[in-house]
Amino acid sequence: MSNGDIFVGEVIGTAILILFGAGVCAAVTLRHSKARASGWIVIAFGWGFGVLAGAYTAAPLSGGHLNPAVTLGIAVDTGEWGKVWVYLLGQLVGAMLGAVLAYLVYLAQFQANVRSEGAAEGTAEEPTATLGIFSTIPEIRNPVANLITEIIATIALVLPVLAFGLTEGLGESGITVLIVSLLVVGIGLSLGGPTGYAINPARDLGPRLVHTFLPIPNKGTSDWGYAWIPVVGPLVGGALAGLLYNAAF
Repeated sequence: MSNGDIFVGEVIGTAILILFGAGVCAAVTLRHSKARASGWIVIAFGWGFGVLAGAYTAAPLSGGHLNPAVTLGIAVDTGEWGKVWVYLLGQLVGAMLGAVLAYLVYLAQFQANVRSEGAAEGTAEEPTATLGIFSTIPEIRNPVANLITEIIATIALVLPVLAFGLTEGLGESGITVLIVSLLVVGIGLSLGGPTGYAINPARDLGPRLVHTFLPIPNKGTSDWGYAWIPVVGPLVGGALAGLLYNAAF
């Protein structure tokens, strides 16, 4: 795969992933959305379908990593580092593009996210916080616990992804991406409660940057004090998964 193919594939695939993922979060979160308050199960499946669409689209060009933790885990296992930077750059650009596209899809809902008349007196709803549409927010802010959660959840993603490569027939059948998508749904349902399961540095950092600069009414803080955890945790988890896979398989 050429550097150009890898970059284009990762940009397109990651943009689709974030479009679906941020899109389902916006659908569930924002007022005046038909899917408002649909719940965590809807969010988990929305992200899983985002992986499905993005990875299948990117696979012919780049292999469809869509995640720096996956790229890092593969590099740690194989020792091939030459194209890692291309993957990471494409993933970050794609994540930012996907966040912008999700914002445009829900533009009217974001623009309606203003303090309603009478809110100060408690007779109308306050504006909806928007950061959770773009990036992760922990339910309990405990840096050590949050970091451990992201490390373990990322190992639970990357180690199976690496092991799927050893399962005879999966690659040829084209079903690997479907299984990974269901894996992401399972991680969201089982391990997503504490931190919102970033398990992907680009997925969190790119949209957080977009949230910082977009003209979203009443958007609140972008919480940069927490932003290192969904970057460092998945990178550590991806590297540990690569080491474990290399040692055990």
